[in-house]
Amino acid sequence: MNKLNLGILAHVDAGKTSLTERLLHRTGVIDAVGSVDDGTTQTDSLELERRRGITIRSAVAAFVLDDLKVNLIDTPGHSDFIAEVERALRVLDGAVLVVSAVEGVQPQTRVLMRTLRRLAIPTLVFVNKADRAGADTDAVLSAIRRRLTASAVAMSTATGLGTPAVRVRPRALDDPAFTDELAEVLTGHSDAFLGSYLDDTRALTPGDYTAELALQTAKGLTHPVYFGSAVTGEGIGELLSGVRDLLPAPDGTRPGGEPAGTVFKIERGARGERIGYLHLTAGSLAARDEAVLHRTDHSGLVTRHPGRITSLRVFDRGATTVEARAEAGDIAQIRGLKDLRVGDRLGRADGTGRTGAFAPPALETVVRPLRPEAAPRLHTALAALAEQDPHIELQQDADTGGAVVRLYGEVQKDIIHTTLAEEYGVAVRFEETRTVHIEKPTGVGEALEEIDTGTYVNYFWATVGLRVEPAGPGEGVVFRLAVELGSLPRAFHRAIEETVRSTLRHGLYGWQVTDCLVTLTHTGYASPVSAADDFRKVTPLVLMDALRRAGTEVHEPVNAFELELPAGALSPVLARLAELGATPFPPVADGDVYRLEGLLAAGRTHGFEQRVPALTQGEGVFLSAFHGYRPVRGRHPVRPRPQGPDPLNRDAYLLHVLKRL
Repeated sequence: MNKLNLGILAHVDAGKTSLTERLLHRTGVIDAVGSVDDGTTQTDSLELERRRGITIRSAVAAFVLDDLKVNLIDTPGHSDFIAEVERALRVLDGAVLVVSAVEGVQPQTRVLMRTLRRLAIPTLVFVNKADRAGADTDAVLSAIRRRLTASAVAMSTATGLGTPAVRVRPRALDDPAFTDELAEVLTGHSDAFLGSYLDDTRALTPGDYTAELALQTAKGLTHPVYFGSAVTGEGIGELLSGVRDLLPAPDGTRPGGEPAGTVFKIERGARGERIGYLHLTAGSLAARDEAVLHRTDHSGLVTRHPGRITSLRVFDRGATTVEARAEAGDIAQIRGLKDLRVGDRLGRADGTGRTGAFAPPALETVVRPLRPEAAPRLHTALAALAEQDPHIELQQDADTGGAVVRLYGEVQKDIIHTTLAEEYGVAVRFEETRTVHIEKPTGVGEALEEIDTGTYVNYFWATVGLRVEPAGPGEGVVFRLAVELGSLPRAFHRAIEETVRSTLRHGLYGWQVTDCLVTLTHTGYASPVSAADDFRKVTPLVLMDALRRAGTEVHEPVNAFELELPAGALSPVLARLAELGATPFPPVADGDVYRLEGLLAAGRTHGFEQRVPALTQGEGVFLSAFHGYRPVRGRHPVRPRPQGPDPLNRDAYLLHVLKRL
């Protein structure tokens, strides 16, 4: 049986979860359609999701369509949970992007479609809520072609819009208007099909059109559009036909060979055990099999985590699972691997997968317990949440028990606050949200600590010399050797590199250092007294001394923005952008509206977005996406360093590590 991992994506409130329910009902998985408002849906399993009526964590449910097994992945729609969407994108073979027939193309819809197209994920568009008052499929189709994709093809028509009696009919290939429209799109992507279309000696058959449409849809070039209503079920049959006939069986899976895959979600079972959601892309896997997971940390260091799977279940019908051997293409629930994290890769360390679909969160805050004695409980709770969300950094403050949490927005902070209180019984407070900056070295610096030579005291049985200098843009932290690999035991080399990467999480101003080349220039040890711990303790002193001599510059994240606004609002909007230090580009007139693009500091984007309705009389449409980093103008912002040994202060560091000077 063929398998397809299908994602359902949408702007919040477009009807994504309702569509998931309807698909499960139409394929015979559930007897009754659940309600988001009543909290009875299959995929919104968290109590908080049911109460708020939004999806917070991605969820999986399965159904069978003829000879095709579909693993349906319902993803969050709110922009604050975009990281959850990114993790789901790594395992998708195809997607359905849901657009409201009433609200039309919304900002988050554009962000999602842009990402789907960049990743070449085959995508169908479902225009939902055709039964709602104000539904306008013609206007929405026009907006889809203008704002999402020019290669949109309407596969159905709707009559009785705006009423429960709405009816959807598939368009037939014996309709010249449909074939002309289809040919106009298909010929734009294929010279071969264009030649066949212009060949007077042979008329194209319906099969020719269908085959070319399926081919171009599979490549992410063309996007079929379906109309309907998840509430009434109208148009669902046509959408399912599109899933079956136009979305491809995955070509990235390999039935044989060693097992390989990616963990894209983690949850806790009834007894508190970790449950990992693994997308298997090669080989097969079963309970009691050995598994070696590879993990890449924030600095790019890859580590191995072996273990044994005690239980493995694959999705069967809906959200239910059964014990079975997982084959390539399956999504499996695995238990027994105690040290499991989102993003872990099964198999080779250089495992492939879609990564970096969205920018990392540009905001962070520090969460602290209201009662100091609750610090251990907060740490335990955050450790559990960090398994599910890698953006939660467990940098504990020894004095207050606080931890750093990275965010996409304030709604996400509110969800974490409620989760800690209701699920873990920990009352917390958050510090003011701040923008996440980075540091980059500006020059070259070297430093050296040698084993005690009699003239200079080194309290560690280790010699380490390091040189720090700029690396290329986007290279992260690069570690190289200018000494012979055999000059130290391998464990000592590993200790130095691991410590370099972890130490650079906090630079001269407290921000993570990136685009940095670190070269190991000197090494030495005294057998048998030297230990790896000597190198772990002396390396931060050497590294930060070299970094101080090189110097660093703080960079801030910058977003590229697009803004559609009425002509009368252009002047006040430009004035406000000037106050925020934005770099707007020349506005472009488009009928009775202006389109304005430019660059704006990420830390000021959210506040400006909240002002857009007032500045544009409610008619402005704002869209932003991560663009990159730029040097901070003026005084560098400083991030407080975590409690613990500070290698920037030699005496304090030695006192903390050695308990003496």
